[in-house]
Amino acid sequence: MWAFFGRDASKDFAYDVGEPAVSFTGSFNQRHTFWKVHGGKKKGSGDKVTIFLNDSPDAYESALSYVKKLKTLRHPSILMFLDSVELQSKSLVYLAVEYVEPIFYHLDHTLKEDNEKKQIYISWGLFQITRALSFLINDADLRHNHVNHTSIFVNSCGEWKLGGLEYMEKISDSTCIPNKRYSRYEDQNTYQIPETSMSQITKCSTDMYGLGVLIWEVFNGPLQQSSPRASLTNTDNIPDNLRRLYQELISERASQRPNPADFIMKSRKPGGYFKNELIDALLFLEEIQMKDKIDKSKFFNSLAPAIDKFPKLISCHKILPQLINAFEYGEAGASVLNPLFKIGQMLEHEEYQAKIVPCVVKLFGSNDRATRSRLLLQLEHFIAHVPDSIVNEQIFQQVVLGFLDTNPTIREQTVKSIIHLAPKLNYNNLNVETLRHFARIQAKDDQGGIRTNTTVCVGKIAHHLHPQIRQKVLISAFSRAMRDPFPPARNAGVLALAATQQYFLLSEVAQRILPALCQLSTDSEKTVRDSAFKTIKGFLGKLEQVSDNPSLRETMEADVHSTATPSLSNAAATWADWAVTAVTSKFYRSQSETLKSSRPTGSRPGARFLSKPASLEASSASSMSTTTTASSVASLASSLEPEGEGGGGGGGGGVSKGESMSD
Repeated sequence: MWAFFGRDASKDFAYDVGEPAVSFTGSFNQRHTFWKVHGGKKKGSGDKVTIFLNDSPDAYESALSYVKKLKTLRHPSILMFLDSVELQSKSLVYLAVEYVEPIFYHLDHTLKEDNEKKQIYISWGLFQITRALSFLINDADLRHNHVNHTSIFVNSCGEWKLGGLEYMEKISDSTCIPNKRYSRYEDQNTYQIPETSMSQITKCSTDMYGLGVLIWEVFNGPLQQSSPRASLTNTDNIPDNLRRLYQELISERASQRPNPADFIMKSRKPGGYFKNELIDALLFLEEIQMKDKIDKSKFFNSLAPAIDKFPKLISCHKILPQLINAFEYGEAGASVLNPLFKIGQMLEHEEYQAKIVPCVVKLFGSNDRATRSRLLLQLEHFIAHVPDSIVNEQIFQQVVLGFLDTNPTIREQTVKSIIHLAPKLNYNNLNVETLRHFARIQAKDDQGGIRTNTTVCVGKIAHHLHPQIRQKVLISAFSRAMRDPFPPARNAGVLALAATQQYFLLSEVAQRILPALCQLSTDSEKTVRDSAFKTIKGFLGKLEQVSDNPSLRETMEADVHSTATPSLSNAAATWADWAVTAVTSKFYRSQSETLKSSRPTGSRPGARFLSKPASLEASSASSMSTTTTASSVASLASSLEPEGEGGGGGGGGGVSKGESMSD
C-alpha cells in the first residue's frame, strides 16, 4: 500500500495500512463520504485500527477539516482519533481511528445474539449516540448536521460511536440550512430536514431529526430516497415505549423536537426506553468511584444473574474491564467475584489467563474471609484455566492456610477445594502437604462434618496420589475414619474403602481391611452396619474369586501401582459401584451447630448417640454445599470475622511435621 501512495507518509504514520475494509463495502459506500476506508495495524503492537484515507484533490481541504474536528473532540461516544498524516503534494490524508465497523454490518454480522439481547443492546447504542449529541449541542455549541446510519460506527467493545463529521459546524456560526451544505457525496433528498428557512431551525432541531431518522433505520433498515418522509411515519417496528418520543423527533415543527438532554431524561424514567438493566448497570459502572461500599456490594450481588440477559460482547469487553478495575482499585470486596467469574466463563482460554488469572492470584492473598469463601466455592469454575505452575507456587500456599482457620466454614470449603486442585498439584503439595493437613483434621478437628468430608475427599483424590503414597495412606486414613465417634464419618470410611478397592493388595484386604470392617458389623448405627456388610461381602467375593482362579490376582491388583484413572471395568470391581457413586458425587452436609458425636460399639458408657444420623448418601444440592444449611455466601461478609489466616483449626492446633495419614 505505502509503495503506491509514497513512502514519506509512512515514516510519520504509526500505522500500517491494509486492504479495503470489507465491512464498509455495503450500505456505507462512496455515495456517503469522500473517505476510502481500509483496515490497519499499529506498528509494533499489531493492534487493529481503521484507516480513513483521502486521495482526491477536490476533497483534500475537506479531509483536513474533518481531521481537525475529530482531533479536538474527546467524548466516549464520539469516534476516537489516534493519528493522522497529510501529504499535500499528493493530496493524501491518512486518518487512523479505533477499530470500528459500520452499524448495520455490526448488527447483521458481528453481533450474534437472540432478539431479546439484540433489542436491549440497541437501546444502549442509541443512548450513547443521544449522549454524544447532547455533548455536541449543549456543551460544545456544535451541530453535527449529518446524523443517520452512515455516521454511526461500533468499536470492538460494542460501543456505538458518532462519526461523519463532514458537515459539523458551530451553531453560532451557522448561516444556511444544513441540507444546503451537502455535497455530491450525499443524496440531499433522503435525509432532508423539513425546515425551509433558518428562522425555523432551533439549536437542536436538525440533529434531533437526524436521531429520529437513525432510530427508524436501526429498526427498519436504510432509509430509501424514493419516499423518505412516508417511510419515517411508519412506526410499526418502533418499540412501544419509544414511539411517542420518536414521533416528536420527526415532527415537522422544529420547536417540538426535544433537546437530547431532555430526551435522555424522559427515556430514563420508569418504563422509558432507556430504563433497563443493561443501561442501569453500565451507568452505575461509569460512576462507580462515586458510589459507597454498600451500594457497590448491592449492585455486584444483583449483577451476576442479570449478565445472562446481556450481549456477550458487552459483558466481556465493557463490563468485565470495569469489574477488574473495581476489584483492583475500589472497595468492591467479595461481591464482585460472582459476576467476575460468570463473565470469565465466556472468555477464550488465553483471554481468561490474561484477564482473570491475575485477579485470582491476588484474591487468594486476601485476609477477608468472605472473599476467601467465595473463591473456594467458585474454584471449580476457574481452576482449569490457571497454569499448574501458578497453582503450585502461588495459589496452593494460600489455600492451605484455610486448613488452620478457626472458622469451620473456611476449613470445610478448603477441604472440598482439594478435589479441584488435586489434578494440578505437584508431588510434594499433594502427597506430602495436603495429606499431612488431612491427617491432622481427621484426628483433631472438632467438627464431625469436616472430618467426614476429609475422608470423602481422600477417596475422591485417591487416583491422583502417587501409587507408593496411596498404598501407604489409604487403609490408615479410612481405618481412622471408621473409628471416628461421628457416625457419618465412620460410614464415609467404609464407603471410601469400597470405592477405592482396586488400590489394595489382596493380602491387605485379608489382613487389615476385613478385620477393621468386621468391627463395624455391630456398630450402633444401622447405616454404618449396612455399608459394612455390603463392603465385607464385596471384598470376600474378590478373595473367593482369586481362590477359585489364582490367575485373576494380577487383574485384581492391576491398579495398585498404576497412575492411570481406574475404569472399574473388571468384573471384580462392579460390586463397588454403589460406593463409588456415594463417595465421588456427594459430600456430607454439616449442620450449622456443632453436632454431639456418638461413638461406635465399645465406646465409653454414657456416650450420647444421634438418633437419625445424616447419611453420606443423602441428597445434596451440589458437591460444593456449604457448611451451614441456613447460611449463604452473601451473609459471610458479616458473619465471618475479618481475622488473619492463622489461628489453628478448631481443636486441631498446628500441623506437626511428623504427622501423616499413615500413622
